[in-house]
Amino acid sequence: MIPVAQALDKLLALVDPLETEEVPLRAASGRVLAQDVTATRTQPPFAASSMDGYALRRAEVEPDAMFKVVGEAAAGHRFNGTLRAGQAVRIFTGAPVPDGADFVVIQEDTERRGDLITLGHEIGDKNNIRPAGGDFKQGQRVSAPLPLRPADIALLAAMNIARVPVVRKPVVAILATGDELVQPGEIPGPDQIVASNSYGLAAMVEDLGATARLLPIARDSMSSLRQAFELARGADLIVTIGGASVGDHDLVAPVAAELGMEQSFYKVAMRPGKPLMAGRLGQAAMIGLPGNPVSAMVCGHVFVAPVLRKMLGLPIEADICTAPLATALPANGPRAHYMRAKLHDGALTPDERQDSSLLSVLAAANALVIRPVGDPARSKGENVSYIPI
Repeated sequence: MIPVAQALDKLLALVDPLETEEVPLRAASGRVLAQDVTATRTQPPFAASSMDGYALRRAEVEPDAMFKVVGEAAAGHRFNGTLRAGQAVRIFTGAPVPDGADFVVIQEDTERRGDLITLGHEIGDKNNIRPAGGDFKQGQRVSAPLPLRPADIALLAAMNIARVPVVRKPVVAILATGDELVQPGEIPGPDQIVASNSYGLAAMVEDLGATARLLPIARDSMSSLRQAFELARGADLIVTIGGASVGDHDLVAPVAAELGMEQSFYKVAMRPGKPLMAGRLGQAAMIGLPGNPVSAMVCGHVFVAPVLRKMLGLPIEADICTAPLATALPANGPRAHYMRAKLHDGALTPDERQDSSLLSVLAAANALVIRPVGDPARSKGENVSYIPI
């Protein structure tokens, strides 16, 4: 067995950042920006009113002052003249501020009769004008790498960027193995269970920005596994689930070796997840995950996620946080332990049941408490590290 950190280093050495492609802005949400982009225009491109009211000169603003309304400015329709002394322009939110004006009095602070307005007595100092370039200026940069959120898409649209350079999505082939498995919706036989790991991992890799290719369940035979690996051709990463141990029915390693897999390591000093295997099969990296549901999902967080982040050009470090324990913990043994836990009111409570088959415990958890190898007993209130999930 090798330590978790060493296993992760070996896994990361199997992959490189993927190439860049250009997509329409409408298809860029959730993708990773691959190259810096710059604004092609200034926003706003002109000084604009932030309120409905009247544009005039600040120097003339005083209680009961009267102005003649000489025109109107609306969004998309500017007032083309130049404001003179004693004049005002009716203006609406988003409209360009007329030349000669430097103040907008909101309409609630005025009284209008015909073409004349009279100012009220409690006009504040705020000019109610958004300056040109107050949001961003032409040439302003959005730096890569960056996972593009909806707010980022809105910003790129305002910058008039119609096509976006993004990292190609990694294609992840997910292969569950075992005679005991059936697909969700099917009726299991008396000795069968419903496949869950592959669906959880597919959701995980898609959340991380990859494309999941869910393969048919491979049965416990050499021929079925060969056929499944054939279906995985073209993937950037192959993730197998189950069949990676050393039992008579664990055939993933020998079939992969027969097909030319260059094994990087086998077995990691962690729980859950000891029977982890990795290597390269043709152009694809390969990770063989344990078959226990929680083991597979925990290994997804610890190993698959950093591998995908590297392929997407993102920082590979997991979001490791610290928080105090809500309960004491005994000393840990010779394998790193990733304990399913709940973070509530700022404190961590590991579940009393840490069996690697209990998906209900994992689903109720929002953190994995990290217990290093040989970690001593921990007291209530003591800070420990965890990964948010």
